[in-house]
Formats: sequence, C-alpha cells, structure tokens
Amino acid sequence: MRGPFRTALAALVAVSCAGSSAISPAMATSRIKDLANIEGVRQNQLIGYGLVVGLNGTGDTLNNAPFTKQSLQAMLERLGVNIRGQQIRTGNVAAVMVTADLPPFATQGTRIDVTASAMGDSKSLEGGTLLVTPLLGADGNVYAVAQGSLSIGGFQAEGQAAKITRGVPTVGRLPNGAIIEREIEFALNSVGQLRLALRNADFTTAKRIAVAINDYIGAAVAEPLDPSTVQLTLPKKFPQNVVAMLTEIEQLQVEPDEVAKVVIDERSGVIVIGRDVRVSTVAVAQGNLTVTISESPQVSQPAPLSRGRTVAVPRTQVGVQEEGKRLALVQEGVSLQQIVDGLNALGIGPRDLIVILQAIKAAGAIQADIEVM
Repeated sequence: MRGPFRTALAALVAVSCAGSSAISPAMATSRIKDLANIEGVRQNQLIGYGLVVGLNGTGDTLNNAPFTKQSLQAMLERLGVNIRGQQIRTGNVAAVMVTADLPPFATQGTRIDVTASAMGDSKSLEGGTLLVTPLLGADGNVYAVAQGSLSIGGFQAEGQAAKITRGVPTVGRLPNGAIIEREIEFALNSVGQLRLALRNADFTTAKRIAVAINDYIGAAVAEPLDPSTVQLTLPKKFPQNVVAMLTEIEQLQVEPDEVAKVVIDERSGVIVIGRDVRVSTVAVAQGNLTVTISESPQVSQPAPLSRGRTVAVPRTQVGVQEEGKRLALVQEGVSLQQIVDGLNALGIGPRDLIVILQAIKAAGAIQADIEVM
C-alpha cells in the first residue's frame, strides 16, 4: 500500500509543480465572486417535526416511540377522530425531523427542497408520504410548509437469517417539497453601504480586492476594514442601484494570497503542502526498524510405556533489521517541489513523511503552519 500511495503522491505533486511553473501569475487570479460573500445575502436554516405515513410495516414501534403515538393521536383529533385510550398497533407511521435551507431573496409561493430524517426505530421510509409540516426559523416563525412523497436513496431487505442494507433508508428527500409562506425582508437597493466577507481571511487579499474595486470604479469606494471584511460605499456612478454595481464588481479578477501551511490528515496519510512553504537548511535521516518473529513449535513425545505426556515445546526466532540508514540534506529556501524530491529521496511513505515534517517544524526549520486534521 505504501509504495503505490507514495508513487501517486509524488506524481501528483510533480504534475502540480510542473503546471504551476507553466502558468503565469495573471492566470492564477480568481473572481471576487469566488473569494467573498456579500454580507446579508445568505441562506437561513429551517426545521420542523412531522409524520410520514404509508410505510409498508417499516414505521416506528409505537410502544417504543411514545412521541410518534402522541403525534398520531393529536393529528387524528384535529381531523375529528377520537382514539384516546384505544390501543394502536399500526407500523406504517414514523416520526421525522424535516430540515431545509431558505435561499436568500426567496419569494412567497416558490418551492424548496427538504430532507426528512427518522427519529424513532423506523427501519425504512421507502414509499412514505410526509404530511403537512410547518418549517420554523430561528425566530420561531413559520417560513415554509412541506408535504409530499419521499425519495429514498437506500434500501433494506431481510429474511429469517440474513439482512442487507444499502445506503441510509431512514433518510429521504422531497425535491421541491416545501412552499415558502413568508419572505425575509432585505431591501438591497436601499442600502448605502455593503460589506464583502472574505471566505479565507487575509490582509493582502482584502487589500487587493479593495484596490481592484477602486481602480474599476475610479473612486475610493472600497476600504478593507480587517482581514475578512471589505466595506463598499455606493458611488454616484450607480445611483440607487446596488445590484448593477455588484454585478460589475463580482467579475473583477484578483490574485488571492495565502498563508504558508502544511495540512496533515494522520488517519488517511494525506499531506497537502502550500506553494509558499519554505524550509531552512536541515539534514533529515529516517530509518525503518523491522522486527521479524517466527514460531516453530516442536512436539515432545514421552518414552514408550512411560507415564509422561505429549507436549508442544515452543521454538521462537526473533530477527531485527534496520533499513534506510541515509541522511538527506534539504537546502535553505527550497521550493515545494524540491522539498518533496528531497524527502522522497529517502524512500519513505506518507506516514513517515508526516513525522518528518512535524520534526522539522519542532526544530524551527520550516516557515509554515502545520495543521493536523
């Protein structure tokens, strides 16, 4: 596993470095639309509690899920059916939590997707229908109402001695299953100032965005407030038309800057090294210690007609071998490709490379942040 993984990693890094050297700095730019969000233009999360009916005996066990039983009784009472004190044994009903995201500037009557997740011991929501479920916002108001047939991505089949499950049959989606009933008011055109929120906070990137906007507008309308915020003031060129200004601004090209960082995922052995990572002169040695243990038990037989017992006598051989007794020198100020080439010269795998990078950081010889996931 280590050999192919190391070869693939080295090839990927080599291709990335070769491609980055061939691309000019002008082609490494990104749109402001991809670097920042407009403050106030955001989604809002909705949640609701409902019942799914029509299940083929795969619903909640009412004795084990009292909330499902109480919800079923309350729903039937609202419909004029009184079953208080009666025994209910149906297995075709399941209680679910319904979640959705309310898009920005969504208007009444438009539809959004929702997700229903089982709460009780339901085995599957396949074939079920979600009954009318109000979806609430963080302020407790109802912003949408969901209802419809569920679409399940998984399934479950079982017999008397075996069972098979694919995907998650207790979670389903309702494409366009909710209707928006309330709008979130946000008068964008009446705002005199707006703020751009950078997705990756950085002083240099914030300044470059402000400079690009000011150069395009021809006036000082953009000002970086902090590493993650750029404030915009509506200029006279776009009187009372913020949408027109944002349409022009979000297409401007800016070269983002980034902090030198090494990201390590110890669970999978994945290592991502940023392009600005630099190291001081350092020598690295790495050796693998291999311990081999072999068991060759022998049988000890007693003499004929003796009162002894046949026993197994253990025979163990232990061997120790140390490999990779090499020392590699990494020069000062080397690039990303030179770092990888120098460490690959030791013939090590990704997990050993993780330990080496952490040791170089502990020695103060690497100018980058190491983030362990």
